[in-house]
Amino acid sequence: MASRTPPVTDRPEDDRARTGRAPRRRLSVDERREQLIAVALDLFARRPPEEVSIDDIAAAAGASRPLVYHYFPGKQAIYEESLRRAGQELAGRFEEPAEGPLSERLYRVMGRYLDFVDSHGPGFAALLRGGSVAASPGTTAVIDEVRRAAYEQILLHLALAEPGIGVRRTVRAWIANAEITSLEWLGERGVPRAELQLQLVQEFVAALTLTAAREPALALELADFFAAESPDGPTGRLVRELSGLLTVPGLVETVGRLAAG
Repeated sequence: MASRTPPVTDRPEDDRARTGRAPRRRLSVDERREQLIAVALDLFARRPPEEVSIDDIAAAAGASRPLVYHYFPGKQAIYEESLRRAGQELAGRFEEPAEGPLSERLYRVMGRYLDFVDSHGPGFAALLRGGSVAASPGTTAVIDEVRRAAYEQILLHLALAEPGIGVRRTVRAWIANAEITSLEWLGERGVPRAELQLQLVQEFVAALTLTAAREPALALELADFFAAESPDGPTGRLVRELSGLLTVPGLVETVGRLAAG
């Protein structure tokens, strides 16, 4: 009689025989799939995707290689699903109640963003820098969705009836700057995290102020933004830093000459 290869099933191993412990509870199909995604996401967060293999995922999950292939057709599929989950988590970190000064809200958002960058560094760094062999239309779509969510959340915080093209461009440019800056920080750690968090928010306030100089409608709104800010918040600290420039010998006269045209 011909022998038959048993099908791949998700059943408990004989743990007592191998380890002396009681057998583990059998995982359902959904539970096993979620476990594999969680394990893969942890590995991809700590190492670039090209350095993680199916065997690594199987070993970390306490599963066999065929079992991983039973749930996913290959590493790219599990990477894209893991990235999708991570992207959903990151997009959610941009959500913040529309209460209190704008810069303080953004400061809290940037704190959560940098927490995420810090804990998911290598995988996201490889993808965002365009150097990952695992990059694909699927992974690019995930990153684009995160950027879109961030863009929409920032516009909600600005609460402008009709954001002009300059405002929209400023928000997109700031999101791109936050990505580049945070990834550089991830590799160098040359600036304390709290300082980077503050700088990113202050750069947005500065960029928004420059945009207001070119868009009269935004200039009218800017007075309300500044009126709501507190002296100890990111905007208040920025104003004091800029005011300090007025003490630089010759700077006031030079600026005055340029302003006079």
